[in-house]
Amino acid sequence: MNNVYIYILVMAAVTYLIRALPLTLIRKEIKSPFIRSFLYYVPYATLSAMTVPAIFYATKNIWSAAAGFVVALILAYMRKSLLTVAAGACTAVFLIELFMV
Repeated sequence: MNNVYIYILVMAAVTYLIRALPLTLIRKEIKSPFIRSFLYYVPYATLSAMTVPAIFYATKNIWSAAAGFVVALILAYMRKSLLTVAAGACTAVFLIELFMV
């Protein structure tokens, strides 16, 4: 049972260090255009890497998930609101699941 507390302590330390080290080590402004652009796109890439695989395993059928994904991409490309994109994707998944049974 003591191993669980050690694991929690190590996880807490690693999480703290990941967040605290950049604040303490990098005090001046980053002037490199490459590093600035890299850091600008990191949140988007991370969100995409976590979200896209989950989309395809969210339904029983991969084809309905793909249809919802495509509808969401099209609506987002057309600059529709988040509510419209989500509702459109959910409707597409619902219709595909309804007719593919």
